Amino acid sequence: MRVIRACVDAPLAVGARIALPEDAVGHLVRVLRLGIGDGCVLFNGDGCDYDARIVATTKKSVEVEIEGMREVRNESPLRILLVQGIARGEKMDLILQKATELGVAGFVPVHGERGEVRLDGERAQKRLHHWRSVVASACEQSGRARIPDVAAPRALADALADLPAMRLLLDPDATQPLPSTIADNACALAIGPEGGWSASDHATLQAAGFVGARLGPRVLRTETAGLAAIAALQARVGDFA
Repeated sequence: MRVIRACVDAPLAVGARIALPEDAVGHLVRVLRLGIGDGCVLFNGDGCDYDARIVATTKKSVEVEIEGMREVRNESPLRILLVQGIARGEKMDLILQKATELGVAGFVPVHGERGEVRLDGERAQKRLHHWRSVVASACEQSGRARIPDVAAPRALADALADLPAMRLLLDPDATQPLPSTIADNACALAIGPEGGWSASDHATLQAAGFVGARLGPRVLRTETAGLAAIAALQARVGDFA
């Protein structure tokens, strides 16, 4: 039986009655045609699912009562932070969506020298809001109750602090494969933009402690490379084993 889940950016507690945000109203009522008495599951990123039931509706609002909660334990033991060279439009959305489904813990979007997308100011904020919405929707679908963080887009050199000690740079010219063990079950994985990392980008990553790793004999596109590497790491040391 399909579980209908919706992400709500609000505190949730058993017994509370809350008005759903507009995007949840659109999904549950206008798209799925739920009405008074129908149930759904809410989550806000705190690691729990909250069973709720619709108790009131109008054309523009829906009120639910929370009837129960349960902890969700489906996060991967392997904490992967994806340092992703920003890709264009739907490619970036695909990366965020599928990496969330695969269990990534967080995203660090960066501008590489050869990147085809440049974001700043208001445009960057709008894109960040959209990316976070994509990730939340992927959590709805995949059953995750912890929402991976998406950092604000920034220059590569400014984004490499406070990352896990193990830092992997996917590189088709590297001589070593992806590792079969991950120190502290946490790693940062750097994937270049559509134009690839420049020599300067490589130097910046290597100076920050990133080590080259090879994944097969072929050159993968940016929207393929990270997802393939994440799946391979999950199969070796994550929760695919």
